[in-house]
Amino acid sequence: MAVKRYKPTSPARRFMTVLKNEALTGDKPEKSLLCDQRHTGGRNNTGRITVRHRGGGNRTKYRIIDFKRNKDDIPAKVTSIQYDPNRTANIALIVYADGAKSYILAPVGLNVGDTVVSGAAADIKVGNVLPLENIPVGTMVCCIEMQPGKGAQIARSAGISAQIMAAEGKYATLRMPSGEMRLIPLTCRAMIGQIGNTEHEIVSLGKAGKKRYLGRRPEVRGAVMNPCDHPHGGGEGKSPVGHASPRTPWGKPALGYKTRKKKNRTSKFILKRIN
Repeated sequence: MAVKRYKPTSPARRFMTVLKNEALTGDKPEKSLLCDQRHTGGRNNTGRITVRHRGGGNRTKYRIIDFKRNKDDIPAKVTSIQYDPNRTANIALIVYADGAKSYILAPVGLNVGDTVVSGAAADIKVGNVLPLENIPVGTMVCCIEMQPGKGAQIARSAGISAQIMAAEGKYATLRMPSGEMRLIPLTCRAMIGQIGNTEHEIVSLGKAGKKRYLGRRPEVRGAVMNPCDHPHGGGEGKSPVGHASPRTPWGKPALGYKTRKKKNRTSKFILKRIN
C-alpha cells in the first residue's frame, strides 16, 4: 500500500493524496449482503437538527458485516478484499464450507485464498476469532466484544488494535488503542491481528468537495458569528474568545471537559484512564 500524490495542476490537486491499495481485488459487492441505508441529514424523528454539519453526500449501500462470527469450527475461505464506503477499514468477503457468505473486517496480513475459523479450538492466526480466555497474554487483537454474544464493539477502525495484558478470574485486562486499561469478560470474543488499511489517517482530501461527498457540510467558526449565536461571537474586528477557555455553541467548555456520567455502571471495568 502506498500514498499517491498528484502534480499541482490545480489548487485542489496540490495537496490531494489517495491510497494505492493493491490489496483490493476490485470485485463488485455481494448483492445478498447489501441493504439500503437512509441518510438523516443530522435530524431526529421530529425533524430537528441534532447533529450539525450533516447532509448531502454520495448514495451508498450498507454492507452487512458479521461482527458476531458465531459459526464455530466451520472454515471459511477469503474470496476478495473490498472497499467499504461506510467505514475506514477494508472488508473481506468469506465463503464458509457450507456455502454461506459474509463480510468481515480485513486485518493486516489477510489475503485472498486464506482460511479463517472461529471458535475456542481455532489457531492463533490472523483473522481467526476466539474467546479471550483462549488467546495468549500479549497478543494483539481487534473486533472485541464487550458483552458475550453481542458482537464486536471495540477496535474496529483502520489501523487499530488492542493488547491483552493479563487474564485473571473472570476478566481479561486489555490495553485499549487510547491507552486506557479496561476489564473485558473472558468469554467475550476477539479477532487476532490488527485492522488493515493502516495508512488511512495520512490521506489528505485536498478539497472541500471531497468532504461533501462524505456527507459533511461546511463548518463556520464561532468567532465570526454574532453574540446571540455563539459564545465566541461579537466584538470589533478579530476578537479573542472572551472566556477562560473555548466554549461550545451551548456554553460548555470545549477542551478537556469530561462528559462521561459520574455514576456510569461500567466505570468499575476501567482500571486506568488516559486523563
